[in-house]
Amino acid sequence: MRWRNKRQSDNVEDIRGQRRSPMGRVGGGFGLGTILIALLLWYMGGNPMEFLIGNTQGNGGFTQQSQVQNNENYSGTQQEEDLADIAGVVLHETENVWARLFKEQLRAQYQPAKLVLFEQSVSSACGMAGSASGPFYCPADSKVYLDVDFYDQLKNRFGAPGDFAFAYVVAHEIGHHVQNLLGYTDYVHKHRGRIPQEEYNKLSVKLELQADFFAGVWAHHSYKTSDLIEREDFMEAINAASAIGDDNIQRQTTGHVRPEAFTHGTSEQRKRWFTKGLESGQLRDGDTFNTQSL
Repeated sequence: MRWRNKRQSDNVEDIRGQRRSPMGRVGGGFGLGTILIALLLWYMGGNPMEFLIGNTQGNGGFTQQSQVQNNENYSGTQQEEDLADIAGVVLHETENVWARLFKEQLRAQYQPAKLVLFEQSVSSACGMAGSASGPFYCPADSKVYLDVDFYDQLKNRFGAPGDFAFAYVVAHEIGHHVQNLLGYTDYVHKHRGRIPQEEYNKLSVKLELQADFFAGVWAHHSYKTSDLIEREDFMEAINAASAIGDDNIQRQTTGHVRPEAFTHGTSEQRKRWFTKGLESGQLRDGDTFNTQSL
């Protein structure tokens, strides 16, 4: 991937060096059981932010107060700075591609997301989150939150190294932003608590696989219209999509697979939907909600 000396997005908020520590809670709070459940969801391949958001919505207007500690002497390692640069370059390229696709395929105007680079913990409109949550998109503020140290997990835990594997993660989260703009996010979230959890998990899988598809669509057009991506990069993204499938993560963490608990899709599904977007480049081919088979 040719990312060096490329233009970066203006929509990056780098708050690394600002560490947040909880001071108090208003109207309730997260007990130890809540935190343990959120961590278990993460290990099972789920999204702890969805659980935490749902928890806050049911406790009478919970808000989290935190103290910001600025570290003016913050300096990242060379790897961290390289990953921050890659994220900024990829974000810029997603803005170019999605602005064009919204205009050409949807006759609409694309509204860019912001990317927040943080370390250890961060306060978002979806609540407090730590690095263990992994990268996430918050629809309440249209921001992607990323601790670049996630790359070490991607490389060492999941066996998915490479610049473009990291780029795929950014593109996937921007895919969630595209879903938010198109109304898919609201469609899924309005079912929370109204249908059995297993059925809601199926909707969550459809949402995640569509974000993988959108990441593939972005890669398709970026490869054709810029010199950022090299053809051999695609295998890094396909490997990453496969590595973070629910079945693979469950097998690693628990030793067995529970399909009813899937929230992101199997390794095969994630790889297939990213590849489908990569080959198609057409948004109309990514309607995971009205397809007979995922």
